[in-house]
Amino acid sequence: MKKTLILFAAPILLASCVSQKKYASLETQHNQTKDLLNSATVKLNTCIDEKATSEASLAALKEQNSFLRANNQDLINNMGNLTTLSQKGAENLEKSLESLKEKDLTIRKMQDAVTRRDSVTLALVTSLKGALIDINDSDIEVNVEKGVVFISISDKLLFNSGSYMVSNRAKEVLGKVATVLNDKPEIEFLVEGHTDNVPIRNEVLLDNWDLSVKRATSVVRVLQNDFGVSPERMTAAGRSYYIPLDDNETTSGRAKNRRTRIVVLPKLDQFFELIEQGMEKATANN
Repeated sequence: MKKTLILFAAPILLASCVSQKKYASLETQHNQTKDLLNSATVKLNTCIDEKATSEASLAALKEQNSFLRANNQDLINNMGNLTTLSQKGAENLEKSLESLKEKDLTIRKMQDAVTRRDSVTLALVTSLKGALIDINDSDIEVNVEKGVVFISISDKLLFNSGSYMVSNRAKEVLGKVATVLNDKPEIEFLVEGHTDNVPIRNEVLLDNWDLSVKRATSVVRVLQNDFGVSPERMTAAGRSYYIPLDDNETTSGRAKNRRTRIVVLPKLDQFFELIEQGMEKATANN
């Protein structure tokens, strides 16, 4: 009987012992699975956070991209406007440079013409002073004022007091002047008569105007008839006593004011012709 009970209890104990081991193994596996699940959960949460961060970054990048696209288009539009403005600016600059070039060319040609005119004037003055070198400086003066040549001959050298008849001594002087003027046939000139303020009136002369004009015409006639100066080149004029050189209250002052002046007239048409010729030549060279 005891043997039977022992035999009966042995399988029960054996079965109980096997289940305990299996349970422990299962429990171990359960714990491992739980750990894996926790680890996976942590990783999942991390991925979710990273996804949210990435989505936020992506949204920010998209917004930034849209902003940059809009700015890029504005820049393109502005560049187009700037290109248009630059083209207009370049055209205006080119026109300004051309205008300055033309003005500079005109100025240079005018300077050349003035230089040539001054050269002619200097040559004329040199010739006149050379021809009149033996004449008393107080009786005749040659000078230049503003590019115009003036030959001033004193009254005492040309005329007797109150007279408009040219003296023989004066004809010698006028002959020397005529020689120089005849060498330059392109020159025109004015003969001016000047008096002092002492009134004059006789059977021939009405007043100082009359005397100044008659003295001028007397000189013109001598230059024409005695020395062959072309009359087309001359003009006679009287200035009376209204353009004095000195004070008419003194004897010496009145003596200076009584004079005849030969004024070489500037030929403006020739001057501008020189400029035009220079411009045409410069344009052809360019």
